[in-house]
Amino acid sequence: MKKLLLLYLVVIGAYLLYALNFFYGKGRAAHAESAALAGSLDERYVMVTFQSGIDYWKGIIKGFEDAAQALNVSVEYRGSTKYDVREQVTVLEQVIAQKPAGIALTPMHPDELTPSINKAVDAGIPVVLFDSGAPGSKAYSFLATDNYNAGATAARTMAGLIGGKGQVGVITLPNQWNHQQRTAGFRDTIRAEYPDISIVAVKDGKGDRVVSRDAAMEIIDEFPDVKGIFNTDAVGGVGVADGVRLKQKQGQVKVVAFDTDKVTLDMVRQGEIDATLAQGTWNMGYWSLMFLFHLNHGMVQPDSGQTADTFPLPVYVDTGISVVTRENVEDFYVK
Repeated sequence: MKKLLLLYLVVIGAYLLYALNFFYGKGRAAHAESAALAGSLDERYVMVTFQSGIDYWKGIIKGFEDAAQALNVSVEYRGSTKYDVREQVTVLEQVIAQKPAGIALTPMHPDELTPSINKAVDAGIPVVLFDSGAPGSKAYSFLATDNYNAGATAARTMAGLIGGKGQVGVITLPNQWNHQQRTAGFRDTIRAEYPDISIVAVKDGKGDRVVSRDAAMEIIDEFPDVKGIFNTDAVGGVGVADGVRLKQKQGQVKVVAFDTDKVTLDMVRQGEIDATLAQGTWNMGYWSLMFLFHLNHGMVQPDSGQTADTFPLPVYVDTGISVVTRENVEDFYVK
């Protein structure tokens, strides 16, 4: 009996030692992982946008700041004040000269910004792009809406609103890559899936409420039977709704907008905008900084494949899209 009891004690003791070692090992691994993802406040990352005062960037900046808090690093927000590619190039060059730990950039124009992007990468500064890309650049990764798919979603939304037939127009930013993709997705889907819908006009809204308003009014004047207008940017949708109202065409001309600034959401709630497309803006900001941090600390290697110590960085991340209507608009206000 004593021998059996002793055997039980030995078995129980061995199990306890195993359990302690297992959980201690897990704790050490978790601590090591936590330490690996902790920077310092003198490690500074910069986000560069354009039209820096618009509401659209707020969700992206919030994600960037939340990631900075999690990583214990510093972040800064810079951007051109206007829709001016030369001003954005100047801002980016100023940021490069300060040699930050990394840059998250949304380029206005893919070709115009590429030389500066490549200059930063060649200087050892990691660069990731969000929202709008520059496919020919040396930037390590691109985090954004699948803009072609977003355009296709807008086309199907518009088709549902106008009963699958009629004339529609598009107001966009023809020189910006992400807007080119949205327009292409919209156009191709209309042509492929809705033979009774025709796109009668594509106009430049210049990312401006007043210009977009005037462009919408021009479309209505030129094509009195137009049934809908799709706007591809975060500012112009409100202008399109203004133009439809001024032409007394509310209810007759459907408006599909883009993004979820408060004024746009208010117009959706009031029925002046029939639908808008919400992007995963917080995801863009949060994961942009996470990618930059991992690059800066040598924890990932772009295009190199997985090794014992490093993992490949995704070249592209789709941050998602949702359709916002009067029925679900309350879910998209910032709480």
